[in-house]
Amino acid sequence: MAGFLDRAKEQAQRGLTQGKQKLDEVQAQRAGADLLKKLGAAYYAERRGSGSPAATQQALQALESHIAANGDAFLHS
Repeated sequence: MAGFLDRAKEQAQRGLTQGKQKLDEVQAQRAGADLLKKLGAAYYAERRGSGSPAATQQALQALESHIAANGDAFLHS
């Protein structure tokens, strides 16, 4: 009986770990999509004359930092 409980506990732990990894991936993808959206908005505002190149550059740098830390998978989904 103890062996069964040990296996069940191990499977549950693996499931929790996999769930946490998937949650982290989804959160990183959402954050990347939000940063990409902000970059688009900053660029659009700049082109319309109501934004600044500095705001666009700041949004671009934030996006590049996110990509460096989390990859660019959100760009391909």
